[in-house]
Amino acid sequence: MARPPRAQVDPQYQAAVKNFETAVRAFQRQDFSRAAELFAKLAENEARDVAERAQMHLRLCRQKIGRQAPVPKSADDFYTLGVACFNAQEYGRAVENLSKADKLKPRQEHVQYALAVSHAMGGNFDAAFAHLETSFALRPENRIHARRDEDLQGLAGDPRFQRLMNPEAM
Repeated sequence: MARPPRAQVDPQYQAAVKNFETAVRAFQRQDFSRAAELFAKLAENEARDVAERAQMHLRLCRQKIGRQAPVPKSADDFYTLGVACFNAQEYGRAVENLSKADKLKPRQEHVQYALAVSHAMGGNFDAAFAHLETSFALRPENRIHARRDEDLQGLAGDPRFQRLMNPEAM
């Protein structure tokens, strides 16, 4: 019995699909400029289904680019952005933005506390303890929050944490 002929796979179509997938990944990472660049090339593709989808995604990218958040300028802007990064579990970016807030407006207890928590979650315990100490010096009530803060539980077994939590015992 003769086998049915195998369907020929168009290598250009395969390449277009692969490039479309790359563009979608850029879109999902919210790298809208890169995604728009890739979708614009694909919108001219001979594969009609790929071109139509690329055009739709290109319109979305252009909408997103037009509405991108303003560039942070003040300490409060950087603090807010740092907290948003922390909530997204981007601890390195959180530290970066919170540090900028600290430079613009030094020694703010809430910024110091947020830096401590961000460093703790990022695994930089020495920096976390330094910022906690500053936060407590500026506002001793922060100890109450730190005792219950789940994000600081990684520090709880460290003797430095116990010393910071109970300074009167020293």
